[in-house]
Amino acid sequence: MPAWNPTRTKIQLKLAIERTKMLQEKKEAIAKKERKEISALIARGKEETARIKTEGIIAEDIHIELLEILELYSETLLARFALLDLPGREPDPQISEPIAALIHSAPRVELRELHILREMLLSRYSREFGQDAIENNKGVAGARVTSRLKVSTPSPELVDLYISEICKAYDVKFESPHLKAGESDKEEQDAVEEATSSAAAAAAANGETASATSANGGLPPPAAEPTLDPKAGPATRSDALTSKAVGNTVPKEAADSSMANKTLGTKKEVPSGASKEQKDYDDLEARFAALKKR
Repeated sequence: MPAWNPTRTKIQLKLAIERTKMLQEKKEAIAKKERKEISALIARGKEETARIKTEGIIAEDIHIELLEILELYSETLLARFALLDLPGREPDPQISEPIAALIHSAPRVELRELHILREMLLSRYSREFGQDAIENNKGVAGARVTSRLKVSTPSPELVDLYISEICKAYDVKFESPHLKAGESDKEEQDAVEEATSSAAAAAAANGETASATSANGGLPPPAAEPTLDPKAGPATRSDALTSKAVGNTVPKEAADSSMANKTLGTKKEVPSGASKEQKDYDDLEARFAALKKR
């Protein structure tokens, strides 16, 4: 077990961060290729083989999540290295969980840099703390890491959900009895919610009508009063104001006929005036003719 060396530990933390990122990218590229193979298997009708391969993809996705957490913990220790270098054989509470998580999970990750970092951390702190971190006594490693280290077979629903998303990405048709049951339940729930919202809207509309009727003493709401157009002519505006004062409204036909009569009357006066001017002009012309003869 190497002795504690702050400078070497800081360098090892940086190496662990870089190697963890590289391993994540490598695993993601492999998973992308395997997803394409699964879509091809579904297209050929080999669903059982596709399900077995999908279980492996799910396990790899969980492992990638574990690598992301270990990378985050390594960056935390690098950012808080002053706390890591404090004297004492017990870690500061702010960095206790990241240290315990790295010690506990490093043997399950295929990274030599994390293995070396683990040995450095074990030599830095007390034997009791190291033993608790290795065995995860009192949950010192944290649930974020331990939940991703559990080995279990994914449920058929989760497997088919993965396959469904893969097939959507590659435009391949896939049907699953597990997903159909879930979709039918969701459709039924949406229908119930839609019916409930429609009933609530109808009840609100009925409530508004009833409140308007009660405000008028049980009578229906009064009709809207006619509005006057400010651009209307003086005669039309006067008639409307007079009708409103009396309590009646002027029929539209009567107003239109009144306006038409006034217009016709004006047109009749124009030709009579013109004939009178013509007559005066003729008289003057006759007088000039008589003067010329003299």
